Amino acid sequence: MNRRSFAFRGILASGVSITGSSLATEPTQGMERLPFKPEGYNFWTWRGHKIHYVVQGEGLPIVLIHGFGASSYHWRYNIPELAKKYKVYAVDLLGFGWSEKALIEYDAMVWRDQVVDFLKEIVKEPAVLVGNSLGGFTALVAAVGFPDQVVGLALLNSAGQFGNPNEKMDEPEESILQKFVLKPLKEVFQRVVLGFLFWQAKQPARIESVLKSVYINTSNVDDYLVESITMPAADPNAGEVYYRLMTRFMLNQSKYTLNSALSELRCPLLLLWGDLDPWVGPAKANRIKEFYPNSTLVNLKAGHCPHDEVPELVNKSLMDWLSSLKPEASLQTL
Repeated sequence: MNRRSFAFRGILASGVSITGSSLATEPTQGMERLPFKPEGYNFWTWRGHKIHYVVQGEGLPIVLIHGFGASSYHWRYNIPELAKKYKVYAVDLLGFGWSEKALIEYDAMVWRDQVVDFLKEIVKEPAVLVGNSLGGFTALVAAVGFPDQVVGLALLNSAGQFGNPNEKMDEPEESILQKFVLKPLKEVFQRVVLGFLFWQAKQPARIESVLKSVYINTSNVDDYLVESITMPAADPNAGEVYYRLMTRFMLNQSKYTLNSALSELRCPLLLLWGDLDPWVGPAKANRIKEFYPNSTLVNLKAGHCPHDEVPELVNKSLMDWLSSLKPEASLQTL
């Protein structure tokens, strides 16, 4: 992944900027769309931080987890349809969307813990996790971290990488020159560069341009989608969260690998994959399926966000798979 796509993914979210919004674009023809509320829907306090989530419907709980730079509004065409048969939650990860822009050290395990506690405190019963991109990897490690309450997992163009289990990542000891001269200079340079990149990345025209590069059919790249990204980026802490993510999380993803997580997964896995994704191609989906046999792969002619680009296909595939789940059997060890 190159720096340009990094810059887009770091458009952080939250802020509960509640300026009025008038989104003129019409929803995808024939599909119900989650109403855009600038003030958000529901809030939960987690470790002293405000977390935003949406909930609709009744039935087996489905928890939707967005990708980097997005929010629960990215599931706008999935929530209403899935809620006709299931109880659907969509949660904003800490640092994104309408959740708080907390000034903490971000790590994949922070979001894992958030989702696990969301299952314990809000959902309170066995559920299916569904995640796109960063949300996919978060869903995976949460399913591993709380196996008794996750009866199924669906990944849409998931983040994460396979690692070499025999490779050791020992960090060399810092010299005095590195610690007191070079490292501080590097941090100053990073702040200047990333500050500019964040300013550039949060501009509506830039967001629209990047979205169109990862949506094969760009008809759903509309005012609703763009505003759901730009509003949270106006939060006063968004720039600092962006800096922390870019320097301490995004560049250190090799710490957690897909193979280590998949080796501990216990539930059925659905792979809904946009095969035309310029960031995460179909080879990864094939490798995941080969590594974890208890999986179903559905290939879609879409880009990085198939749930929003071809929501009717994703909804049908997901509901077909959900109807085949047997919760009591899905928790058995492979």
